[in-house]
Amino acid sequence: MNIYLIRHGRQCSKLCNVDVELAPEGREQADLLGQRLKTYDIEAVYSSDLIRARETADIINKHLNKPRVIDERWQEANFGGMTGLTNEEMREKYGDFLEKRATMMEDIPYPDGGENCRMVFERSFEALKDLTKENYENVCVVTHGGVIRALLTGIVGADYAKWLTYGRQLENCSISHILYDEKMKTFHIERLNDFAHFEGKDYLMRKHFGTGFFRMKKEK
Repeated sequence: MNIYLIRHGRQCSKLCNVDVELAPEGREQADLLGQRLKTYDIEAVYSSDLIRARETADIINKHLNKPRVIDERWQEANFGGMTGLTNEEMREKYGDFLEKRATMMEDIPYPDGGENCRMVFERSFEALKDLTKENYENVCVVTHGGVIRALLTGIVGADYAKWLTYGRQLENCSISHILYDEKMKTFHIERLNDFAHFEGKDYLMRKHFGTGFFRMKKEK
């Protein structure tokens, strides 16, 4: 089984993990990806229940016209108290956490009730295992950057603290391809962060939206 993990398109807000719709660029990203996936023989389109993932999947599916499944286990990591904050607010309130997280020495959860990599992996891996029980050869899952990193970390048995090593910038609407061998019951990472469908459209890259937060302690 070929499982194509898709990071949702660019959302319309830069606030941390707010449940919002896509920006115009995000809709364009999803449309370009849908055109590309027409050649992949996709049999079903899954997504997280968050708006940006659902909308991305629906735009993709306009090109595919396949069954749609929504599963909350594919949703982004819970960012705890950081949810809804600006980058500046996160630096002010959680700068020490962000600095410690950036060292990748410990799998620490997001502060004030959030998840860590292990927790994200465990819930999303259950969704992945359930997916392998379906009779698909090719399936598309629109999910989130944290979920993709967590799954890749867990599948290879790496230290959960190292999940940020998988794609410093996972592009919106990029493809990360996992092959599941039904006979051997094993997962294989075939591709990571493939965004070839944006060739010639530099304005769709994340560098024009935001670089995420990896080391954000405010300078003294």
